[in-house]
Amino acid sequence: MHDLTSASWETEDIDVDAYLHRLGVERDAPGLDLLERIHAAHVRAFPFSNVDVLLRQHPGVAPAAITEKLVRRGRGGYCFEHAQLMAAALEDLGYPVTRRLGRVHAPENGRTHLTLHVGVEGRTYLADPGFGLSITGPLEVADGAERHEWTGVYRLERQSIDGVEHWLLRRNGEFAHLTDTLRVVPRDVRSAHLTTSTDAFGSTFLRRLVVSRFTEDGHVTITESTRTTRRPGRDTVQERLGPREAVDAARALDVDLSDAEAERLHAILAGWQQDREAAAGAPAARQ
Repeated sequence: MHDLTSASWETEDIDVDAYLHRLGVERDAPGLDLLERIHAAHVRAFPFSNVDVLLRQHPGVAPAAITEKLVRRGRGGYCFEHAQLMAAALEDLGYPVTRRLGRVHAPENGRTHLTLHVGVEGRTYLADPGFGLSITGPLEVADGAERHEWTGVYRLERQSIDGVEHWLLRRNGEFAHLTDTLRVVPRDVRSAHLTTSTDAFGSTFLRRLVVSRFTEDGHVTITESTRTTRRPGRDTVQERLGPREAVDAARALDVDLSDAEAERLHAILAGWQQDREAAAGAPAARQ
């Protein structure tokens, strides 16, 4: 078994300088401070978005496609794109990086979340840029390690399952994701993406709109029917949205949609709303 190199992950197809420019982060010696700055800037620069999955036009998660979609367009994406992008940049800057796959929300779910374990000065840190509402900076991979953010307390717990080391991330005590330490190869990531983007029965991302982003003053999540706004020290605000409002709200979080794409997305969301209302016997609502 050979070690995977950067070339195995096609990281040469990711424009690291353009990525760092979009983040507003300059090259520096690898250390915890630089990792903190990159992680924080990443989750503010790029939205989490499953729009391309819903539109059935996802370009795939090969690094060349990620550069075009996230770095060039700033369109946003999900974990397979966010984590590979950050991994390529960190490796280019001199960090040792290991890709890790995990299970979201429950230990019985598939391995459909990609995170990073990053080596810094003899220690290992979790980087999790593609989870929507998650850590905004590195969390040491150590049993009981905690990171206190305004969104809550994030805690890692070590578990051994069938003899394999796992790391459970909790947010305010609730299960976020369970990451194992099995070897991950590029085909694993592409297979997980294929499941997430095409499995109509098993993938939430084919049944819901999910767009989120950290903003200058908080965090916003858009679904097909709601906008949830969180701000430090203030109550969470949830607003009902109609299909057109949901599309506009996604665009407001910098999900780059052409007018034709916006109309297609609106048609999908409006169809879902009609199905819900028909099932409930409710009168038609706003479009």
